[in-house]
Amino acid sequence: MIIRSADFVVSNSDVEKCPSGDLPEYAFIGRSNVGKSSLINMLSGKSIAMTSSMPGKTILINHFMINNEWYLVDLPGYGYAKKSKKEIEKISGIIHSYVLRRRQLVCLFVLIDIRLEPQKNDLEFISMLGETGTPFAIIFTKADKLSKSRCTVNVEKYKKVLLEQWETLPPCFITSAEKKTGRDEVLDYIDGINKSLGKRR
Repeated sequence: MIIRSADFVVSNSDVEKCPSGDLPEYAFIGRSNVGKSSLINMLSGKSIAMTSSMPGKTILINHFMINNEWYLVDLPGYGYAKKSKKEIEKISGIIHSYVLRRRQLVCLFVLIDIRLEPQKNDLEFISMLGETGTPFAIIFTKADKLSKSRCTVNVEKYKKVLLEQWETLPPCFITSAEKKTGRDEVLDYIDGINKSLGKRR
């Protein structure tokens, strides 16, 4: 897929105020500091998502129109960002409201830092997606920080943990925003879904 245009549309905290219509949406989410903004900018080829050395900057649902054909949605992160309990509960509510109620969502990309051992909050979030029947894929980020062999080992370790609860694994992608690794694979996956949706209409 070639990205011809990537334009900001709207930011809000209310799923009811998200764009109307039937264009498919592909949302991105992950723990704070997983490299979500860098990945989104790498995929779009533009600096559309705000990057920061301080994690947890995204606190709204951000819609970006891609090629006038589909929406890329930047969701708030979860995890250890330094926020109050009230703020964390509010962000959690925004995330769950979007994931559970947004009918235009066709795939949620869950971002995982490839350098880390499987994290409890990631596994709990993935488990919730399974329980609610939310379609998702996993994107391992920051592959440039490890050797190729180490990346393979860590991904296989993660898959092994998932197989303790899952019969079938979701699609998995290995990426590096720094080296643009995995960009074509993720965009081709989105393109394939869009084409299949087009045939059904």
